[in-house]
Amino acid sequence: MADWNHLPKHHVLYQFALQVDQITAEADHNEMYGIMLQPTKEGDKPSHTTLIILQKFLRANAGDLPKAKTQLLEALNWRKQYRPLEAKDEVFSKAKFGGLGYVTRLKGVVDTANEEDVATFNIYGAAAKDPKKTFGDVDAFIRWRIALMELTLSALALNTATLPIPDYGAGPDPYQAIQIHDYLSVSFFRQPAEVKASSSRIIALFSKYYPETVSYKYFVNVPIVMQWMMGTMKMLLSSDAVKKMTWMTYGSELVQYLGQGIGKEYGGQGPSLSEMGETVTYDDDVEAKKA
Repeated sequence: MADWNHLPKHHVLYQFALQVDQITAEADHNEMYGIMLQPTKEGDKPSHTTLIILQKFLRANAGDLPKAKTQLLEALNWRKQYRPLEAKDEVFSKAKFGGLGYVTRLKGVVDTANEEDVATFNIYGAAAKDPKKTFGDVDAFIRWRIALMELTLSALALNTATLPIPDYGAGPDPYQAIQIHDYLSVSFFRQPAEVKASSSRIIALFSKYYPETVSYKYFVNVPIVMQWMMGTMKMLLSSDAVKKMTWMTYGSELVQYLGQGIGKEYGGQGPSLSEMGETVTYDDDVEAKKA
């Protein structure tokens, strides 16, 4: 692993740091994941938190600097226009989105070397009875999901990160979250068009604008027939993407991967998500106030 205190001038990460000033000037924006990107002059030591962000974009592009620069510029342009940090502090409809997502911290996760991991739970069953209420306004759902993602990034505390992130292919990034997708009570065969539209947009947005923010994804309470279909889908994904995904039929199996700290509904001994999880701000009357 390269020593970030003494990065060689020829190292791709250092070369990326030298171009931050140009990139942020072009975007007229310098905030990424809550970090203010700092410029580096030739011969200077780059800001550690800036290197954290740059390394994520490099890793997302297999160390290809031109591609990483392009993606970073696009992400900065999007953040300037969409203002995702503001979404995190907005008030959302509890009737539409309450119980749908939580951010928590877990110890004893099997697949990572971290002492503690940030985990985001997506509870799709919370919308199973009336999916059109949750997904009918696609833009509103996207805004809510972005707010939950920004809450996740805040929990990662990148602004106080002290460890370096290895170069692409040289080891795991310690500053990534885990995602759990819980499909209990969800019908896979009667998905409204709004659900499909929301899912497609979220996948595209996260791929473009939130690279290297998730280490592993666990899909729980997935019917066996759907696991077969997802198994087929694996053939279309990269080997790196497949390694990050695990499907299971029962929620109680999750304890094997995330440790005893998770709730009893997932086989652990910890408190329920509603007790231990953090989520966005809700207001029962938010829709009435908008009317």
